[in-house]
Amino acid sequence: MLTVNDQTPDIMKHYWFIFQGDMLLLETTAHDTYRVPCADMPPVDPSPGTTIHDIGLLDDIGVKAFATTAHEPQQGFEFMPLRASYNHLPLAHYLKAGKCREIIHWDNGTRYCGACGTPLEPMTEISKRCPKCGREAWPQLNIAVIVLIRKADEVLLVQAKNFRRNYFGLVAGFVETGETLEQAVQREVMEETRLTITNLKYFASQPWPYPCNLMVGFTADYAGGEVALQSEELSKGGWFTKDNLPQIPEKLSIARKLIDSWIEQQQHPTPIRHETGH
Repeated sequence: MLTVNDQTPDIMKHYWFIFQGDMLLLETTAHDTYRVPCADMPPVDPSPGTTIHDIGLLDDIGVKAFATTAHEPQQGFEFMPLRASYNHLPLAHYLKAGKCREIIHWDNGTRYCGACGTPLEPMTEISKRCPKCGREAWPQLNIAVIVLIRKADEVLLVQAKNFRRNYFGLVAGFVETGETLEQAVQREVMEETRLTITNLKYFASQPWPYPCNLMVGFTADYAGGEVALQSEELSKGGWFTKDNLPQIPEKLSIARKLIDSWIEQQQHPTPIRHETGH
């Protein structure tokens, strides 16, 4: 972690993940495609005092990241929302962009010691230390759970009031202090829908850099209750079959992966095996 004033010339090529807020700078190529800039120097000059982060390797090439206030990049480059870049970059590049954005967000919001207020100093590439009291600061993840609930051939879909688009997703929420992931799922389902669930199983997890979350996905079966939506959180919700689904989330989200997996199971159900005696 170095500032521009500390830098020495670097003639090695690097991937440059340059952010203006949540906008990622990409190089435009032929046929309206995009790629992360890869060169010995960045396509945008960092301002004096800007922290340039080293974020490991990508395709065996070093990765550097920094924030910029530039609004008009040079010809052949343009800023794109990080979320939209999912549709234009290889998955590994999108995931690395998310990590870079999280580190930049953490660095910008962690300037001073939370105990004594002293300006923090870099300790490692992803940590800082207070020179006065020795308190260390590391990037913090907000852990959230999300669950797909099945009921016969139906799935429970809900529409959160904070959704920017008119799509339906899954019950989700943040893990609270002192909870297991499983307890968090059961609590969120009860709070948001008044339902009880059973057969809770882990599905997958996903970094969600908007700004610093980790989504942990589960599946479950309906156990009991009538859907009663939490009005403060949800605007719509109900049971849907695969043939009457509303608009669902984009493919970059774990919610969509859960729903797509359920649809696949509905289209190709696993045969029931009957035990035979010998």
